[in-house]
Amino acid sequence: MEITLALIKPHVLRNTYAMQQIRALIAQNFTVLDQKEVCITKELSEQFYAEHQGKFFYHRLTSFMNSGPCYALILQSEACIQKWRGLLGPTKVFRAVYSDPNCIRALYGLSDTRNACHGSDSEASALREISILFPEFNVAVANRQAKKDTPFNVVLPAEIAATYS
Repeated sequence: MEITLALIKPHVLRNTYAMQQIRALIAQNFTVLDQKEVCITKELSEQFYAEHQGKFFYHRLTSFMNSGPCYALILQSEACIQKWRGLLGPTKVFRAVYSDPNCIRALYGLSDTRNACHGSDSEASALREISILFPEFNVAVANRQAKKDTPFNVVLPAEIAATYS
């Protein structure tokens, strides 16, 4: 069984309908090993996206990621990385809309920076990203204790609207 990090970006976390749809996709396809709402600081964002430092979109991406809470999940399944990235669709929203109009990014992405969700691109990236957002997570222990029916318990934005006003 493989694991990956799924990160739901701030603009999607505020969208109740999008969150319901993503929650259903996750429940149908993955075991959730851990999950939490996370407020990504500038420093954490810079660490998380260090591989993009120096690229033209780096500052826009790191600024956006600390514009509001995100929701991080550790997912597990066979071919987990490929499966999650398949549900996300192409990174570039314009491509997603035309090549895979029913994928998460085509439906809920707004731009290449605000492309709805993040998905690790490799096992090494998944482990690095999980260690940044879930420093307490132990892969070996989690593999032994994985439960098939761990619910995706994110509090939907309608239920926490007061925190955004």
